[in-house]
Amino acid sequence: MWWLADPQDLHRISDRISSVYVERCHVDRADNAVVLVNKERTVRVPAAMVATLLLGPGTRITTAAVRLLADSGTALCWVGEKGVRLYAAGAGPSRGSQLLIRQAYLVSRTKERLGVARRMYAMRFPGEDIASLNMQQLRGREGARVKKIYQAHSRRTGVPWDGRLYKPGQPFEAGDDVNRLLSAGHSCLYGICHAAIVGLGASPGLGFVHTGGATSFVLDIADLYKAEYTIPLAFDLAAMGLTSERDARTAFRDRVADGKLMSRIVRDIKALLLDGATETSDQDANELWDDEAGSVPGGINWANDYVDAFDETSFVGVSGPELREPQVDW
Repeated sequence: MWWLADPQDLHRISDRISSVYVERCHVDRADNAVVLVNKERTVRVPAAMVATLLLGPGTRITTAAVRLLADSGTALCWVGEKGVRLYAAGAGPSRGSQLLIRQAYLVSRTKERLGVARRMYAMRFPGEDIASLNMQQLRGREGARVKKIYQAHSRRTGVPWDGRLYKPGQPFEAGDDVNRLLSAGHSCLYGICHAAIVGLGASPGLGFVHTGGATSFVLDIADLYKAEYTIPLAFDLAAMGLTSERDARTAFRDRVADGKLMSRIVRDIKALLLDGATETSDQDANELWDDEAGSVPGGINWANDYVDAFDETSFVGVSGPELREPQVDW
């Protein structure tokens, strides 16, 4: 059957729908499609045509559907409403690890890392020549730019602005209304960026500007969109007297409900990491690294002269009794 075909026979990530968001549905499998069922309708989705399936609130999924998505190279992300939180994620849709290897290569070399950081800042400074700036100069210019953006939105909305305040670990409890709304909005933006990064098969921890955290690359990518999305949104909400965390979350959700931001993030990540010079392969190479040949085929017994080190005690599994679940008449 086609869903058990070789990875290279599946649709390339660049040809797929970047993401499909599902909430309040039962997700199951019917032959070669994932079936989304609720009380109003049933939707069949070809698994290999989707890069990332975002499972929102009120969603349940069967093992059969998960297996089909895995065989099709489709990422699974468990998210909040409209993807503004990322709670967990399965394997990325890219069957190869080329994008991750490329990211690791770039982040581990000073010259290449600086090049990616400059490309990130160039996205925020259109028309400016930053080719010769070092990281200290880039940070200074970015700080001045963000300060001007805050001041401009303060004048536009009439909301007072005294500077950014942030409390690590409790981001929604620091500062005035605008600062709390900014923290809540940024948290939503981090969620959707995290989902895009995981869906592409990149590492959320290998950042280029930010470093040392499990979500450093998430912070890097989110910074590209704050001036356009979360900063003006926070000032608009504060001007209307909507100052709760839920106000920020639902407003951001409505702002990105058309899916255009997710597609944009995917394109920007590829542009930053690949820089138009190389293209990744979706093929699962199943190779072993070799210090002389570069790589050798996997799936071959390279240790004919050695005894298998695994025995019956190498794996422990725990299972409960089989349960008869009631059939649901959809």
